[in-house]
Amino acid sequence: MPENAPTAWEYSLHIPNDPRAVTVTRRTLRLILTLHGLIGLVDTAELLATELISNAVLHTKGPAALRLRFSAGVLRIGAWDADPAPPEPPAAPAALEDLADQEGGRGLFLVKTCADLWGWQPLTRNGDRGKVVWCELSAA
Repeated sequence: MPENAPTAWEYSLHIPNDPRAVTVTRRTLRLILTLHGLIGLVDTAELLATELISNAVLHTKGPAALRLRFSAGVLRIGAWDADPAPPEPPAAPAALEDLADQEGGRGLFLVKTCADLWGWQPLTRNGDRGKVVWCELSAA
C-alpha cells in the first residue's frame, strides 16, 4: 500500500438504472483499488461488484449505488438499490458445467463462492429505502 494511503476509506458511486452503468462501476472500482495500492484485489473485486451492480440494475427499476469501504485490511463491496425485497438465494448448480449453460442466476452463486463473506440488509434510514447486498474480501 502506498505510504500516504489512509488506513481506512469509503467511496459511493450513485448510478442510474442503465446497463452501461455496470461498465462505469467496474472501471471506477479498478481505479480506486489501484490508487490505494490494492491491485491484488482488483480482479476478484471487479467480478463481485459487477455481479452485485448487475443485479441491482437488472432486477430493480430505480437508481443504484456502489459502496466501497476499506478498513482493517478488509474491502467491503456493497450494491444499494431501492427495492426492499431480499435477493434470491444463490442456488448451487448440480455441476459446475451447468453454470456455463445458464444465461442468468449465477451472480450470487459467484459472490458466495468468491467472497470471504456476503449478505444483505434492508435499509430505512436517512431517507434511504431499499437494501444493500454486500460482500467482503480480505487484503491479507
